[in-house]
This record gives sequence, C-alpha cells and structure tokens, in this order.
Amino acid sequence: MQVTLYGIANCDKVRAARAWLAEHGVEARFHDFKRQGVTPALLAGWLKQLAWTELVNRKGTTWKQLPQTRRDGITSAAAASALMQDKPSVIKRPVLDLEGKLHLGFDAGTYSSLFGQS
Repeated sequence: MQVTLYGIANCDKVRAARAWLAEHGVEARFHDFKRQGVTPALLAGWLKQLAWTELVNRKGTTWKQLPQTRRDGITSAAAASALMQDKPSVIKRPVLDLEGKLHLGFDAGTYSSLFGQS
C-alpha cells in the first residue's frame, strides 16, 4: 500500500496524523512541504481531486498575514496554485495520499475507516 502524508512537521494536526499512522502500523512516507516544497505538477494533481478552495487554509496565520490585495487576488485554481507554491504553509493539512486518492485534514475516525482499523 502506497501512503504519503504531506504537511509541515511542527503542525499539530500533522503530528496527530503521523502518530496515528505509527500507532496503527501504517507505513507512510512523509513529505514536509515547507522544507521540500510543492511542485506545480503535484498541485495540479491535487487540484484534479480537491477544489482549490478546500486546499487553501483561509483560517490560518499564513493566510491572515498576507496583504489584503494578495488575498483578494486568489480567485482561481491558477492563482491558488501560485500562492501554495510560494507559501506552502497556506495549504490545509495534512494531505493524505492513499493509493492516489487524497484525503484532507486529520480525523481519527476517518483514518480508521480508510485503513480498516477499529
């Protein structure tokens, strides 16, 4: 089973997801997109499954610290993709890639269902 968890190492939700995966014996590759970045190709793939409005975390500090003119300019997938490449910490996290199917955020119940755990 191919599992990749995307996020930022010091994010509480990402830490919780990583801990859940480890506790349940799920081997997952971790991609820290703050350190390793996100490529246009990766984002294009994500945007085929998830709406850009779901991927951009408008409640987080990174979004709130953007100048209002920059925030107002995020009105399309292309603009959101450029922002996410420039400021990866604006991406809602974690992003779980389970065999090519994406799941956004962390919820222990959802992970239990995804991985057949009880």
